[in-house]
Amino acid sequence: MSASNPIDQHNRDQFLDELKTYLACQSVSTDPAFRSGMDAARAFLTELLNEIGFGNIQELDGGVGGHNALYGEWLKKPGKPTLLVYGHYDVQPPDPLDQWISEPFDMTERDGRLYARGISDDKGPTMIALEALRCHMRANNELPFNVKILLEGEEETGSPSLPNILSQNKDLLKADAILSADGARWRADLTAINVGSRGNGGFEISLKTADLDLHSGRYGGAVPNALHEMARVIAALHDADNRITIPGFYDDVIMPDAKTEADLHAIDFDGVAWTDTIGAVEHGESDFTTLQRLWDRPTLEVNGMWGGYQGAGSKTVIPNEAHAKITMRLVPGQDPEKIRESSKTYIQSLCPEGVQLTFSGDRGWTKAYAVPPRHPLLLAAEQALEDTLEEKPLRVRVGATLPLSDLVRNTLGIDTVMFSFSTADEQFHAPNEFLRLSAVDDGVAAWIRLLDLIGEQTPADYRAA
Repeated sequence: MSASNPIDQHNRDQFLDELKTYLACQSVSTDPAFRSGMDAARAFLTELLNEIGFGNIQELDGGVGGHNALYGEWLKKPGKPTLLVYGHYDVQPPDPLDQWISEPFDMTERDGRLYARGISDDKGPTMIALEALRCHMRANNELPFNVKILLEGEEETGSPSLPNILSQNKDLLKADAILSADGARWRADLTAINVGSRGNGGFEISLKTADLDLHSGRYGGAVPNALHEMARVIAALHDADNRITIPGFYDDVIMPDAKTEADLHAIDFDGVAWTDTIGAVEHGESDFTTLQRLWDRPTLEVNGMWGGYQGAGSKTVIPNEAHAKITMRLVPGQDPEKIRESSKTYIQSLCPEGVQLTFSGDRGWTKAYAVPPRHPLLLAAEQALEDTLEEKPLRVRVGATLPLSDLVRNTLGIDTVMFSFSTADEQFHAPNEFLRLSAVDDGVAAWIRLLDLIGEQTPADYRAA
């Protein structure tokens, strides 16, 4: 440990006050109406990074008209590793507002939980990481190794600016590995670390069947209805066994090796109980377990579908346009570009004559990711969890996507380890998102221990990974 114990510098009340201020910044990246909230979040973080002791703080613009990332650095440990610590400051929209028990941007504590939009994904975990760094600086006026900070503002919209930010700032962002505060723990009752994630991609489709909405009496039964046609297209994307029907969709899928699969089946997991907690039932490809469906298998989901009249009462029209948002989670072996093109070709083939189809809103298209099993940062993270929580962590995978992982491997040539203290059941992207208050204490302690362990490593350890 350091000469002075950094954990003694942790002021929980101050931390929670700052977290409340940060959460009040309404940083919804997808909606231009929240741009002032994005600006406020960057201003808050800039002040915090400066207070901790980071220098060269600057905004990084990806040049595509999006939201800037924030960068800072502390590089005063020659001979020690350099790690890029990642988080994101943007959040999902709070809708539907009427389902929130408390105001979404006003952090509220109830029964050992802190509620607010973005508190679990990813403002709380990011603040935990920054708090650990601050505790080290307060204790010893230095960090155990060299640290660069990258706080992204577009993770919730598929990171459209991130490829340019990475490629245009290779020297600035050069590091031995990435330590991500994003990624979420799997379960609150199980000490585990994520070692893999699915890829992601998606787009919107629009169908047009006439020049305008039509009177359902004058035209009904004689012209196509855009919503009916959209429903047919969407229904045709899966078969009766819940398999995706896009030709070649599964051709390149690489399933885990026998040991990994054996480890998965040994995990204490009750799929029925898991779905009960969300008022749902197990669903998916019949030949696979729920964990396999979550971690090993690709998906295609309809995230939204709309068209026609949606106001109060009725309006007897035949909608001339219908729209849908589609996303896919990809697994090892699948090429995002190949999947994107084959998906669009197949959807086009499903549209009958007289129906005009357009694609828009491409987002994501990143590959699945896996951490090398002997990577020094992964080993240090596992040791930090065991030292702090007194339980050896289980290696698990996550069905969600961290776009950063695939992008930085391709652009910067380094790997990413997720070390988040949010948990997958904390309703991020939904009303009443929360973070367990216990995660603050556990997270700060584990991050502080991890920083010490990394400080015992050398750059050569990472070159050998």
